[in-house]
Amino acid sequence: MQQTTLQVSGMSCQHCVNSIEKAVKELGGSAAVDLRSNSVTVEYDENNLSLEAIKEAIEEQGYEVD
Repeated sequence: MQQTTLQVSGMSCQHCVNSIEKAVKELGGSAAVDLRSNSVTVEYDENNLSLEAIKEAIEEQGYEVD
């Protein structure tokens, strides 16, 4: 399992947290969102899921991955 922390802008509320966590979970990973630091820590199996796919899923929810 790989763990990476991403800086994500545009998050402000629990809805943001839920939508990001759901998007990453649907890909087969998990996400822990920290609104105070504008970060998302993702955990995923790099053999089945790429970091690029996770970033794209977060961006499709309307957030910007820095």
